[in-house]
Amino acid sequence: MTTLHDNKMPLTQYDSELQHLAETYTAAMGADVSRLKAAIAGASESSVIGVGSGGSFTVASLLCNLHEAYTGRVSRPSTPLEIICNPTLAASSPVFLISAEGKNPDIIEAMQRARRHSARPVHVVTNRADCPLMHQVEQLTDVSTHVYELAEKDGYLATNSLLLDAVLFARAYGELNQTQDHLPAQFSDLRIGLQTLDDWVAEAQTFVVECVLRGAVTAVYSPLLKPIAADLESKLSEAALLHTQFADLRSYAHGRHLWLANRPQDCAVLALTEPSLGDLWGSMKTLFPSNVPTLTMGLAGATPRDLIAGLVAQMHLVSAIAKGLDQDPGRPVVPQFGRELYYIKLQDVIPVPVEDVDGIERSKYDVLGARWPSRRNHGSMRRAKDEFIDTLEKQRFRAVVFDYDGTLSSSQRTDSPPPKTVLDHLERLVRSGVVVGIASGRGGSIQECLEKCLPNDVLKGIQLGLYNGGSLADATTTPVKPEETSEFLSHVTRIIVRLKALGVPIHEHKTTHPYQVSVRFREGLPTDNMWFVVADALRQAGLDLSSMVKSKHSVDILAAGISKSRLIAHIIQTFKIDPYEILTLGDQGAWPGNDSALLEHRFSLSVDVPSRRLDRGWKLAPSHRRDVDASLWYLERFIEDGTGAFAVHLSPPVQTESTDHA
Repeated sequence: MTTLHDNKMPLTQYDSELQHLAETYTAAMGADVSRLKAAIAGASESSVIGVGSGGSFTVASLLCNLHEAYTGRVSRPSTPLEIICNPTLAASSPVFLISAEGKNPDIIEAMQRARRHSARPVHVVTNRADCPLMHQVEQLTDVSTHVYELAEKDGYLATNSLLLDAVLFARAYGELNQTQDHLPAQFSDLRIGLQTLDDWVAEAQTFVVECVLRGAVTAVYSPLLKPIAADLESKLSEAALLHTQFADLRSYAHGRHLWLANRPQDCAVLALTEPSLGDLWGSMKTLFPSNVPTLTMGLAGATPRDLIAGLVAQMHLVSAIAKGLDQDPGRPVVPQFGRELYYIKLQDVIPVPVEDVDGIERSKYDVLGARWPSRRNHGSMRRAKDEFIDTLEKQRFRAVVFDYDGTLSSSQRTDSPPPKTVLDHLERLVRSGVVVGIASGRGGSIQECLEKCLPNDVLKGIQLGLYNGGSLADATTTPVKPEETSEFLSHVTRIIVRLKALGVPIHEHKTTHPYQVSVRFREGLPTDNMWFVVADALRQAGLDLSSMVKSKHSVDILAAGISKSRLIAHIIQTFKIDPYEILTLGDQGAWPGNDSALLEHRFSLSVDVPSRRLDRGWKLAPSHRRDVDASLWYLERFIEDGTGAFAVHLSPPVQTESTDHA
């Protein structure tokens, strides 16, 4: 296709960027989107939050549009400020933070606050590996990065970065859905209905002249095409080209039409339509005053190829409007106060949202399904909390047993060690004579990991309960798997293999005789629903479901007698410690959570989901601190007494509270 600009006029910065769109499209079509697809597939059972500013907000809108279209899950594009002011938006939905250059102070602060509050994956999509945003990400865990480098950076407005990221997301969704011909192989094959982009832009020239004369444009759109309208409004407003308003076709009819009657000289209407609303727009247009110019962008549908074509077409429409105003939207004169506005240090001027004073009780209500309990119920819950805290702080402990994934180490798939801050606390406890236990569904990888991080004398003071308590030994001993097999586990394995063959999103399964079968699902996919899928298959086969437990990333089916509580019994018997002198910590405390056995213990603390019992398994750490961050909060409050024991002093904190762990 041609370059869609008047060769007789000087080439602006913005137009030179548009000339590279075809090669950017080709690069996006050839990029590896496997990890991005895995992230999206993992979010397929959830709503998502897309976060971005300017052109990146357009990509966030496109992401949410596609997610709703393909999964039916209502999703929300958000500005960074929305997340900064209300980071609990990130609490239960996967978050995709999008930033082309990764230097936007808003997105960096939003990422920090989303990470503090999110119980779900946080993803960062950027076009720069070396940028302030990525430098911040490197200091955090549970943040996945998706970097797609762009050789030439955009000017003032997002062009090539927007197209690159938009095509990547469109490809990911289309390929996951196995959509045929969802995007054309060639940029030149993009169409506005049956028109080429060249022809549509040429047809728009008369309308462009009217927009320039009136200094304004109104975009009315099909809700399925909202990302296109959002980007048009963003570009025209950010470059100060035209006064712009936009609304969907029916919202416009609810009052905004008064502009047509009272100020027709200020009105020019662009309609973004697709076949389902073509007749609606046709009816509306016949009712408009004859002196109000209109233009239709009539797309053939709302598929990824239509959305991408619409985004490119409106970029060229902006170019035509800018030429009429003799401006270069790619290189405007930015005043100093504008730069200062952009680089305001948000952490200094926007306080962190006030901590929920009832957060401890609310975590119990939530796990009981009582989101808004009657006020008359508050008294019993508060008394139970106060009694637990009072008893906990008076108790002296000689041993502590931790879950591993999600408690001492990140819940990611990688066998990464606990952060150094956690390891330092474990060493402190062991050297003070406290018995430390670690119970996990994993096997020897934990022993190998700790062996690289801790000295041998400390390892001897750590008792491991691997394979969900099936293998018991200190951390210097390599676990040895017995040669015996379990027919129950073999039967379970056959069922899991059949489920995977049917298309159940099982990433991998591992049978460890005679202890367990561990089933992992696609990255990011919540295990709540998958537990029922596996449980129903076992139920149909007449197998016992009581031994099934779930973590954030897997479902484990345990052989008879296997439980993390075996490690507690082992410590009691080996070290002659009273059961009440053992404290336990885990992240999944409500059955069928895999730490329910640990948090059934009389003195137990949750770092995420508490037990449903009111006399134990409370989450006392602040609401925004989950998993390893919550464990650190507790560990900072463990005070040794010099006799091989410690007490828990919840308030005031023993030392300066650490931020999110590195």
